[in-house]
Amino acid sequence: MDTSIEICEGDWSALGEAASAIRRLVFIEEQRVPQEEEWDGRDPECRHFLALHDNLPLGTARLLPDAHIGRVAVLAQARGLGIGAALMRAAIEAARRDGHARVELAAQTHALAFYEHLGFVAFGDEFLDAGIPHRNMCLDLDA
Repeated sequence: MDTSIEICEGDWSALGEAASAIRRLVFIEEQRVPQEEEWDGRDPECRHFLALHDNLPLGTARLLPDAHIGRVAVLAQARGLGIGAALMRAAIEAARRDGHARVELAAQTHALAFYEHLGFVAFGDEFLDAGIPHRNMCLDLDA
């Protein structure tokens, strides 16, 4: 990963503006996720992560109180730089600090290998979320 990538952690009031812009581009515009599905009302209760390079926001993720990681998004021009992995490591470490024994997520099926590389294991059947195929995945934190 580029060592000039900084991961910021904070609440929605601190990081929401930048996180919203990234999620709008990636999920709503690029992947055609309906706005009403993307903006689920849960952001204020989540811990948010923002990847910055030269103070430019390039990626985001969120951690729900129940240790589900979601809304992992990296701008197209920044993919392949290790930003997604850095965001995931930050969210996993935050869940570990909070005392959770495991984290879960719903992965778009095209990203299964990315999450498997981080130690996640898929479980259950494939399902559609916003018209996109997903699988549930988990990572035990006490391992």
